[in-house]
Amino acid sequence: MKSWLFPTATALLLASCGNPDSGREEAFASAAEDSDRIACAVEGSAVFERRCTVERIQGVDGLTLTLRAPSGGFRRLLVTDDGRGVIAADGADPAIISVRGDNQIEVAIAGDRYQLPATVKK
Repeated sequence: MKSWLFPTATALLLASCGNPDSGREEAFASAAEDSDRIACAVEGSAVFERRCTVERIQGVDGLTLTLRAPSGGFRRLLVTDDGRGVIAADGADPAIISVRGDNQIEVAIAGDRYQLPATVKK
């Protein structure tokens, strides 16, 4: 059985404080925000585009990923350590996981699909 591990590091976002270096900080913040973007095909789209975002929250149940679509819709996933990778954290629809290479999985939930970075252990 294969298991997937997700990176838990989040990007540090810097806010502009009106100092002379604020241009560099804004550029860093923009790059950091883009690093949390993932490819998704949601709301009936057949084409993957890098327009969804990922939020990571460590809680009592473990690491929860919130995948957000541009429209405001979201899916929550719980990262597991039992070899399944992730499961739907709430809702009636299960998360279906497909390996898309050594560094990526696809998560499908009720017609929405997300490509997530992963480390696949063999």
